[in-house]
Amino acid sequence: MFPLDYKSRLPIYEQLNKSISKMAALGALEPNEQLPSVRTLAQDLGINPNTVQKAYQLLEQNGIIYSVPGKGSYISPDLSVLSRQKSRALEKLTEAIANAADCGVTQPEMIQQVENHFNGRGSEQ
Repeated sequence: MFPLDYKSRLPIYEQLNKSISKMAALGALEPNEQLPSVRTLAQDLGINPNTVQKAYQLLEQNGIIYSVPGKGSYISPDLSVLSRQKSRALEKLTEAIANAADCGVTQPEMIQQVENHFNGRGSEQ
């Protein structure tokens, strides 16, 4: 359900946070859709429940999910949170483009990097 890379340097709870945020932003998780319980998701992913709980807490702090005591965690219906995150990401991208251009990276090189990313080739040249 939520892909994790156990060899990554990025902590599992951050990977889970990013994965759920991304799925919510892309509409794969609907507003008010219930997430698996901490225990169920931990068991499904083969990770410690505390790791899932930490990811859920971070998601709730960021407004991506909300919790109902005794019922579970749900995707927030307030899509403005995701919209703000998208705006911040676009601002960071604009800054990165400007920094790359200042370092002599050409437009075709930048476009190739973007295409490589979306084609799953990472930073290959």
